[in-house]
Amino acid sequence: MAALMLGQQARQFSTSVIRQKLVKAPITVYGVEGRYATALFSAASKQNILDQVEQELGEVSSLIKDPKVSSIVMNPHVKRSFKQKTFQDGLAKSKVSPITFNLINVLADNGRLTITADVITAYGKMMSAHRGEVSCTVTTAQPLDAASLADLKVALKGFLQKHESIKLETKLDSTILGGMIVSIGDKYVDMSTKTKILKLTKLIKET
Repeated sequence: MAALMLGQQARQFSTSVIRQKLVKAPITVYGVEGRYATALFSAASKQNILDQVEQELGEVSSLIKDPKVSSIVMNPHVKRSFKQKTFQDGLAKSKVSPITFNLINVLADNGRLTITADVITAYGKMMSAHRGEVSCTVTTAQPLDAASLADLKVALKGFLQKHESIKLETKLDSTILGGMIVSIGDKYVDMSTKTKILKLTKLIKET
């Protein structure tokens, strides 16, 4: 019954986007997933439930990772209506807001359920920007100790504006041999041992 009641609101998400002016997202995410995420951000912003929708998308993400659900949603041979019902049943139990529920219905109606995870990722990027977070990925060959990590965070703050904060992710990649690769915002710095060796090798060949 709950799924049916929410299903009756399935097109509120898409029609509200069409009828009303979009609230500008803090960043532009390109691609189909970006368009859906932008519309979702706008709808959630107007109802002042941006954080709530972000949390609900976490529940949707967990639902997608359920093998039983993913085997249905990601299967191109399963009927669209059955995929939609699978999601509806799962979300009805979670009692998500109409906006989140409507997003899933619009994706289902348009045959786009397979990009749900991409839409969630895009919305997450918008929310990070909304909070003034700057995504930073640091790749090293070996794990950084606490002191090195603390020094790195201090150095990275030099790239930020006063209202911004770092959202740091560390990765391990033994193939870079040593040093590190830093990606922060639109900046990319490769200080890996591997790249230094490649540059040196190229220089030797050219001399």
